[in-house]
Amino acid sequence: MTKSKLLFALIAGATFCSPVSAKMYKWVDDQGTTHYGQTIPPEYAGKDRQLLNKSGVIIKTQDVLTPEERRAHESEVNKIRTNEDEARDKRRYDKSLTDTYSSVEEIELSRSRNLQQVDARINSINSQLKMANKNLLGFQKDVASRSKAGGNIPASLRDDLKEAQGRVQHLQQDLDKYKAEKQAVQARYDADKVRYKELTGK
Repeated sequence: MTKSKLLFALIAGATFCSPVSAKMYKWVDDQGTTHYGQTIPPEYAGKDRQLLNKSGVIIKTQDVLTPEERRAHESEVNKIRTNEDEARDKRRYDKSLTDTYSSVEEIELSRSRNLQQVDARINSINSQLKMANKNLLGFQKDVASRSKAGGNIPASLRDDLKEAQGRVQHLQQDLDKYKAEKQAVQARYDADKVRYKELTGK
């Protein structure tokens, strides 16, 4: 009988006389020596190990992942969760679509109402922007005229010019935002119509 088998036999004999619930582990140390015991020393907690039944037969193998394997595993788990989330969101979207509309015409009507609201904001901002540009041009001409004449530019005029520039910039940003929103609304309703037809065949 080899030394490792003898060691296992001695440990097993002592262990199997203990309660049936006792566990027996098998692990290999850094020198390649096989060990058996009911507990694994802390220094080998991160090593691969095997769980044996009272007959010495392996019933479970626990592999300890390397950092690279652990990262790959976590990446795969996250990918699966993302796919599940996307599938769940799609089911909700499909249900909402068929619950909300009864025809493609209703989708187009809803689209028209939403676009009217966005167009109203765009028109309002365009009007404000036109006036703001007019005021800015007036301040710019005043500053240019005073500079050409060699006169001083009052601090109040500089402040007015700066405020007018900021007003134009702010309105332009709002205009760009609502134009982008209009494109998003159009794209969303286009996608809704396509998906609704796929789901209903209408």
